[in-house]
Amino acid sequence: MGKQGSKEYDPSNVGRRMSGGDYSLSSKMLWLHGLKNHDFHVLRNDSMKYSSCKGSFVGKKHLWLRKDVKSVVFVFVLMSFLILLDSFLVSFFDSMILQNGSTVRKSPGLKEEERDAYFMKEKSPVQMYDRLLKLASISLAKKEFKQESSTLWEEPNRSQVAAWKPCADRKVPKSLGIYKKSNGYILISANGGLNQQRVAICNAVAVASLLNATLVIPRFLYSNVWNDPSQFGDIYQEEYFIDVMKDEVDIVKELPSHLASLDLEAIGSLITDADLVKEAKPTDYVRTVLPILLKNGVVHFLGYGNRLGFDPLPSELQRLRCKCNFHALKFVPEIQHVGSLLVRRIRKYDAALSMLDKQLLGNFMHSIDSKQHAAAARGPFKYLALHLRFEIDMVAYSLCDFGGGEGERNELQAYREIHFPLLIERLKNSKSLSHSELRKLGKCPLTPEESALVLAGLGFKHRTYIYLAGSQIYGGNSRMNSFTNLYPNLVTKEILLTPRELAPFQNFSSKLAALDFIACATADVFAMTDSGSQLSSLVSGFRTYYGGGSAPTLRPNKKRLAAILSENSTIGWNSFEDRVKKMIEEGQRVHVRRFGRSIYRQPRCPQCMCKSYL
Repeated sequence: MGKQGSKEYDPSNVGRRMSGGDYSLSSKMLWLHGLKNHDFHVLRNDSMKYSSCKGSFVGKKHLWLRKDVKSVVFVFVLMSFLILLDSFLVSFFDSMILQNGSTVRKSPGLKEEERDAYFMKEKSPVQMYDRLLKLASISLAKKEFKQESSTLWEEPNRSQVAAWKPCADRKVPKSLGIYKKSNGYILISANGGLNQQRVAICNAVAVASLLNATLVIPRFLYSNVWNDPSQFGDIYQEEYFIDVMKDEVDIVKELPSHLASLDLEAIGSLITDADLVKEAKPTDYVRTVLPILLKNGVVHFLGYGNRLGFDPLPSELQRLRCKCNFHALKFVPEIQHVGSLLVRRIRKYDAALSMLDKQLLGNFMHSIDSKQHAAAARGPFKYLALHLRFEIDMVAYSLCDFGGGEGERNELQAYREIHFPLLIERLKNSKSLSHSELRKLGKCPLTPEESALVLAGLGFKHRTYIYLAGSQIYGGNSRMNSFTNLYPNLVTKEILLTPRELAPFQNFSSKLAALDFIACATADVFAMTDSGSQLSSLVSGFRTYYGGGSAPTLRPNKKRLAAILSENSTIGWNSFEDRVKKMIEEGQRVHVRRFGRSIYRQPRCPQCMCKSYL
């Protein structure tokens, strides 16, 4: 994966944690796509020093208490000082090493000119909330050797959540299964990336059932945005998909030869977005698509995606969507295998710990009995997965200001003019909201700095082990400094996997996204920063469906958070903590899917899950 520098790369050492629950920091640099020829460095020596000191203090605690109370106070102050010194040294040496350019880890699979095309030039650190960051740092230092609240890693309403069980694969009456005679074949070409394609596949399953048609294994359109030529069989197990759905939807791998040779556009069987409204209703399909299907025996949905609404829709079609998403789509063994390596190295543990592990990783994670599971639950391997949506396209499209000054505003405007010409035209013909109004309305992506403050407000410790999904952070180190100063134990798939393990995935964005999907879905805690993200939506849905009350998801309300952060200059840390915790708790309330909401994100409904009354 490019040059590793003078030291040998050992991913098993990255983010390795000490026994007893404390985490040691990796001696390897954390590489993020948002940096050009720069890495995050984590220092280990100081943390080992004061960890050793801690053990010595505990062993002699009672003796010191008898001799001199002042000594105890002195020791506490000394430990707090060492923690603050550790954070300062991490930042200081990180910047020194970056300046010297030693041990550079380059982006694997990308040419130099390709990196230059989207990596931002290194800038001075950008901080919008200096005062709150200082308060957060002090708070984390005070809590370092205190017992962490177990509620951070648990569902707040566990009994209510656990009452809902997966059951979209339940047996159905034969009268609701496949009709003897099909009305024809449905072919779809799905657009977008991994998660958009997944939604399109399951929508197509429901449409095939609605129109009593035979579904051909979906195709994936190549996009210059995603740059991934992968097809269905490169991501998902085809035979498994066909077998799971066989009693309700007939699925084949190819069109019959007499239909495959037809010019589908010429005979009027090509259906585009212009023919179907977004979030179309079943009646739209019956009125527009069914006559073509009956006439020509085949229809091709080109660029298919979210062209089927969530409501109103017959219950059985909703159930088929859930069965497809949560049961029929299994990653191919290649992805499961590398995904299992990733999860093992994050946890420092080899066994499956939950139903999520078993569903996503198959036989690549062996099972353990209940006694082993209880012992494992006490082990030092908990991790939080964070999907930080702060890529340049998100940042530019939002029209928000992120404190980077005029240079940053000019840079984002130039990006918009190249990539979002329709947005530019719309802005010319309408009055745009101010930066402050956009932020108050919750329209701005959370920055790494804001995300770190939320985690600190919730009480996650300085050494919390964090997996960062995606990693293409706009602004690179200038943006991530605030985050890594508070939470240095940060890793990505590029850090945890060897170049050889990652090689088959390079230049295949959907396969790489599948690894992020696995790491986020199986995490002890998953934190999203944008509820509109397809990855975050699908991951949170998986955790709801298979989590069993043990898979908490953090969903910040951007509008409420903006109101809290607007008081940066005056708010006390205790008040900040209380308001952040209340915001997250409200997002974790247990409720049944509301009308019109995504069934992939909120499967807690009778069509997907069964509620047990104890």
